Amino acid sequence: MEVLLLAGLVLLLLSLRQSVILILFAAAAYVHFVWGDGELTYLIEDLWTSVNREVLLAIPMFVLAGNIMTRGSIARRLIDIMRALTQWLPGGLAVCTILSCAVFAALSGSSPVTLLAVGSIMYPALIAQGYPKKFSLGALASAGTLGIVIPPSIPLILYGIVTEQSIVDLFLAGIVPGLLLTVVLTAYSLFHNRHIEAFPFEVRQLGRALKDGVFALMTPAILLGGIYSGFFSATEAAAVAVGYAVLVEIFIHRELQPRDFYGIAVETSRLLGTLLPIVAIALSINLLLTAERIPQELAVWMTSLVDSPFAFLVILNIFLLIVGCLVDIGAAILILAPILLPIAQAYGIDPIHFGIIMVVNLEIGYITPPIGLNLIVAMTAFKEDFLLICRSVLPFIALMVFVLILVVWIPGLSLWLVR
Repeated sequence: MEVLLLAGLVLLLLSLRQSVILILFAAAAYVHFVWGDGELTYLIEDLWTSVNREVLLAIPMFVLAGNIMTRGSIARRLIDIMRALTQWLPGGLAVCTILSCAVFAALSGSSPVTLLAVGSIMYPALIAQGYPKKFSLGALASAGTLGIVIPPSIPLILYGIVTEQSIVDLFLAGIVPGLLLTVVLTAYSLFHNRHIEAFPFEVRQLGRALKDGVFALMTPAILLGGIYSGFFSATEAAAVAVGYAVLVEIFIHRELQPRDFYGIAVETSRLLGTLLPIVAIALSINLLLTAERIPQELAVWMTSLVDSPFAFLVILNIFLLIVGCLVDIGAAILILAPILLPIAQAYGIDPIHFGIIMVVNLEIGYITPPIGLNLIVAMTAFKEDFLLICRSVLPFIALMVFVLILVVWIPGLSLWLVR
């Protein structure tokens, strides 16, 4: 009965169009009142315990680094390199768009930042070279989601925090699915735009782009190389990303001035002002649920109803796809991951593999109507009709679901580099 009342409270607040923070606060208060012996004072203690973690510093640092690179010229220089490498292909600019999103995703760790950084440059270029508007919008909105699964990924960091899994292992697990998704989107872009005229490959142009972008190209090598070699942790890598971006943009590229960082810091703070309270409240709920062993009891109940791991995976993926359409990926991971992981482990699913399954599912939600975040960002950034953007992403959703099926049924794609 208590669970049904909690679900009713959440649904009521959703129907009243209340903010995620208010809904989580109400849910947290209810959980502490019902399962926490009525001691709401524990809520404040749990909020502090939840945010008192060093690894949480990685989130604001990666967001800040992505904003610096977007405001500076690192993103543009990376795109110039990708364009020089792909212009000899029919539909090469479309391939350049996908690859640029993949590379910048490894720097920013954020899907909206990737979409804005690459889209602001590539969308006008695609339209100017005769690419269909529908394809251009769909490609940018979908390729922007590569920032979610290709490391360093903020959703993977959140999953690692709430489930106490190794963030480095999660980053390793995201490499192959991220590359597979990139290859599938690239192949579709080539096929769909095979009639678009190619340009001759120019060694001089590539050399100039590499010379101008060598420091930008070194960014993912430094960050990912340092993480996977064990030279620094994911949190330290985020700090390195900020320091490197500042150094390159001010002293080498000279695209930014010290006074520009006030605006960048304000923009970053606005985003984090929404995200970090959600993290704190959700983690406080998870602490109490874990102490009361509610996820374990749900696992026992679920296994008594569904015997087959196959049936469980089908139900799980349908559920996560629906959640991804309606709920922000950060909130979904923070609320659902600690509850669903014990159930998945009861069916023998590896926790690292489950993390990738969850993130890829929710990644698709970024471009799924009615409230996919990338759809809204694309509508605002490109000033196009929302229904047109929704129609443009449908082929890409089908391709991403295909990749999801491979990731779910072939665990080795996620665990190959981890084990």
